[in-house]
Amino acid sequence: MTQRLDSKENEEKIVASVRAEGVAEALFELKRLNKLATFTEVATRAGFKPGAGGRTLMTCLAAVQRDWPHLHWWRAIPDDAMVAKESDHAKELSSGGYEMTPAEGKKDMVKVVTLDETLFKWETPIVA
Repeated sequence: MTQRLDSKENEEKIVASVRAEGVAEALFELKRLNKLATFTEVATRAGFKPGAGGRTLMTCLAAVQRDWPHLHWWRAIPDDAMVAKESDHAKELSSGGYEMTPAEGKKDMVKVVTLDETLFKWETPIVA
């Protein structure tokens, strides 16, 4: 039974790594453009769905951080533009010059401001 679980875990890691390549390409484009994009937009650009609450994309972002640490993984933001106040994500966004404001009704969250100017939308996905 444990061998089967290990096999399933390895398969999930391989799928995440393959998807992470597409996510890495999208993040590279965002870095070059000096823009942000939502989890849904980045996942769609990479040819897959972001998953419930963006979980699939977050798994890919973890692989990107591990395999391509020079890429700006933090340029992918949740669809609601809210991140945990004390998170690495919030710190990186602030360091990148993006203004954050306390999220209304959510004490431990902040929201990216001026989304109209900073969010990027692709016209077509880069399906692998």
